[in-house]
Amino acid sequence: MVTGNPIADRLIAAGAITFGTFTLASGATSPYYVDIKTASTDPDLLADLARAVVKTAGFEVVAGVAVGGVPLAVAVSLVTGRPFAIVRSGAKDHGRADLVIGQVSGREVLLVEDVTTSGGSALYGVEELRRAGAHVEHVVTIVDREGGAGERLAAAGVRLDALVRARELLAG
Repeated sequence: MVTGNPIADRLIAAGAITFGTFTLASGATSPYYVDIKTASTDPDLLADLARAVVKTAGFEVVAGVAVGGVPLAVAVSLVTGRPFAIVRSGAKDHGRADLVIGQVSGREVLLVEDVTTSGGSALYGVEELRRAGAHVEHVVTIVDREGGAGERLAAAGVRLDALVRARELLAG
């Protein structure tokens, strides 16, 4: 079925949406799961996602929270020639303990996410990037499950743009 959104159509064709009973990162239970991580292992789809992200905003550095945002950030970096950064999902006890890998201080950083629901992961990424000295006012997610992420990020002074809304995937 065609949704009218070419990215949504590509995700559906790639099998990125599965129905069943799933526990999300937010702890909520959902009757469907959106798997951008697996879908983005297709290099053509990943490149299309990166090109779509680039159309949404200007930035100096693109960043992604491990794990789902990292391949997206790398792909956007390759498309634009701009540097990328990685936000670790948590502290580590060996090597350099930095939570942000990459040069972000004093720079305009775009955070990319694979899927947003409540916005917890995106907000964590924004906070860590800001702690590292970055200017972050924009997050782009591939799919917004429409579970409050936009409102939560807005409260932190961050705009959320989604390439696809959950309702588009569910209609397809």
